[in-house]
Amino acid sequence: MGKVTGFLEYERIEEGYAPVPQRLKHYKEFVIGLAAEQAKVQGARCMDCGTPFCNNGCPVNNVIPDFNDLVYRGDWKNAITVLHSTNNFPEFTGRICPAPCEAACTLNVNDDAVGIKSIEHAIIDKAWEQGWVVPQPPSHKTGKKVAVVGSGPAGMAAAQQLARAGHSVTVFEKNDRVGGLLRYGIPDFKMEKSHIDRRVAQMEAEGVVFRTGVMVGELPKGSKVTNWAKSTVSPEELKAEFDAVLLCGGAEQSRDLPVPGRDLDGVHFAMEFLPQQNKVNAGDKLKGQIRADGKHVIVIGGGDTGSDCVGTSNRHGAASVTQFELMPMPPEHEDKPLTWPYWPYKLRSSSSHEEGCQREFAIATKEFVGEKGKLTGLKTVRVEWKNGKMTEVPGSEQLLKADLALLAMGFISPVAPVVQAFGVELDMRGNAKAGTDTAQGYKTNVEKVFAAGDMRRGQSLVVWAIREGRQAARAVDEFLMGVSSLPR
Repeated sequence: MGKVTGFLEYERIEEGYAPVPQRLKHYKEFVIGLAAEQAKVQGARCMDCGTPFCNNGCPVNNVIPDFNDLVYRGDWKNAITVLHSTNNFPEFTGRICPAPCEAACTLNVNDDAVGIKSIEHAIIDKAWEQGWVVPQPPSHKTGKKVAVVGSGPAGMAAAQQLARAGHSVTVFEKNDRVGGLLRYGIPDFKMEKSHIDRRVAQMEAEGVVFRTGVMVGELPKGSKVTNWAKSTVSPEELKAEFDAVLLCGGAEQSRDLPVPGRDLDGVHFAMEFLPQQNKVNAGDKLKGQIRADGKHVIVIGGGDTGSDCVGTSNRHGAASVTQFELMPMPPEHEDKPLTWPYWPYKLRSSSSHEEGCQREFAIATKEFVGEKGKLTGLKTVRVEWKNGKMTEVPGSEQLLKADLALLAMGFISPVAPVVQAFGVELDMRGNAKAGTDTAQGYKTNVEKVFAAGDMRRGQSLVVWAIREGRQAARAVDEFLMGVSSLPR
């Protein structure tokens, strides 16, 4: 694949970033993608390794060596055909996927991995530029109707596959725009929402109907889950109207921090903070938007959602931003002989960290402190880990100034009352219980009700959501027709 000696001749080329002072002034994407010639060089580095571990490292099993080779040879049109054969939305994954394929790259054993993600990004951007991404309406209609609940990456992927199989697909989304957590969880500076809008237009041309602002079931009173629904529809109505129902809602139940002072003004979930800014970016006017302007911000949680809070706070003009992580600081470099081809344990710094952030590891919050009902600081303690157990370090207590605390500690499950309204059985983690083998095929315990994505597997990556949506679509197609030509 690529050039036989390319991995010996060429080095990895990273995508570039606009300068920090420049990009902090706006919410647009700032990644500078590879030029065609640079992508060709990266494609040339792909080894004829015999067993391409990258394929299995990628959750959607992208045929990576093939599209690398095609880019190297300048055959971009066939490259997008190969890429689309496994991935409905490479413009999403090419921007926000952490690239487990690169961790599994054979070249990564003792060198820098092939820049697979940057090549994927280049392929799909060129495909849109050249007009190669067009609607693919079905040649015939089956007469079957499918309801997809949730318009995130799992719901969108499933809906597109089912529509192309000839079914009449309606997607129900509780928020006012399509995209789920892609729309209201991912900041615009990581992925502009025009990418979602283009796909929605393509899918509508393929026959998919989107119904936004419609809540399926009911959220519990006082829920902090983002919800701009203007109407509701009951599970009974969906089961009566449609031949199959596929639940693809996100794992939106945020993990809370029940310590003293949690009810102070200034303590918020990340998913209260991030969606509001995305709505403002879309031109909406919000009253009482949670802002970080001039504030000392502490983000509790060291993952991607926490990083998104850091980047958004810096764009607001925060006085300072500090990010907490309960676990100890990882090593700067992974132990490749121990971890390859699996996802390595190592320190990861995002573009948001580079924009300005103090990172604190092995630290726990004991109390939110405030005056007159408003947050003024956090009482913290250092922790250490021994034999898998966490203990507090005596004498390490501190009081840190904070005007805004954002809880970004992950998500524990989908919103249970919504799932349970269908009578769907839950697993031990609170997710919809549904298998993935051929006998069960994403089917729940309720007749003609299926589940996929975060709704079934819990909080995960966009690329896993796309995989599950595609596979669930095949399962639904088999259920309706007895056989399916959709890819596994």
